Amino acid sequence: MIIYLPRVLSSIYLQLNHRHRRAQTIIERYLCRMIEQELSESPESISQRKRTCLIASLVASLQKDEKAEAMKSEEEKRGLSRSELLHEMLLFLVAGYETTSTALAWFIYLMSKHPQVQQKIKAELIGDSQNQVWSVERLDSLVYLDCVVNEVLRFCPPINGTLRTLTTDDRLPQSGVQLFKGDSVLIPFHTLARDTRQWSIDPELFCPERFLHVDKDHHPYALIPFGSGHRQCVGQDLARFELKVIAARLMQYVTFGDGGSKVNAGGHFSRITIMPKHIGVTIEFDQ
Repeated sequence: MIIYLPRVLSSIYLQLNHRHRRAQTIIERYLCRMIEQELSESPESISQRKRTCLIASLVASLQKDEKAEAMKSEEEKRGLSRSELLHEMLLFLVAGYETTSTALAWFIYLMSKHPQVQQKIKAELIGDSQNQVWSVERLDSLVYLDCVVNEVLRFCPPINGTLRTLTTDDRLPQSGVQLFKGDSVLIPFHTLARDTRQWSIDPELFCPERFLHVDKDHHPYALIPFGSGHRQCVGQDLARFELKVIAARLMQYVTFGDGGSKVNAGGHFSRITIMPKHIGVTIEFDQ
């Protein structure tokens, strides 16, 4: 996989790959058009929109004079460069599509393996059936579905992990391994989420109820499917919202069944996200 190649080889491969260059050009053209559209707005309009629009907020922080900013030290720089802005907006596209679609695939697979969880979701939706308007308040009231979403992201995190670069020398407390400034450290989400020291209920079990009871107040870094800190995924709220809305709609109308051990064997493979390898489910329409 290209993501496991050394950085130099990955860069050469992508530069020589025609399909990648063409896709990159199309995406950058689309994003630049969005930036220019925001910049064409009046300062007053941008100031108002950045309170509710993340893209407007980023465009508002765009550096006015990139040449002057380039002469400053990292501590003195203010705002984003055009390149940094493009990368942040590209992250929105990935967070709003790739992670959500992968998590949804895992949701369908896990529902087919745990029919009792499906029935509890449906019971919660039926109990709220008097309110037919899908508002944010109604979604917030679906507590058990929140637990299911959290358990899907814990049991099958869409992303392998995150990298952090050390800014100072350090040493791991238990193993005593010496780390040095400039080293890159991989923080694996799956390993954290399966650490038996952090969960009262066996972390190898798919159990949404853990978030209702003993594991409700788990360690904040035991479950970080979108990273954490000031470099956590900026699109995680959008991804979670999309996943919950789609899951609720699916559970309103269909029931997923296990297609059998051969076609619904699970497993995974890694691309941008950790995707399920073998999913074969039956679909029964409830209405």
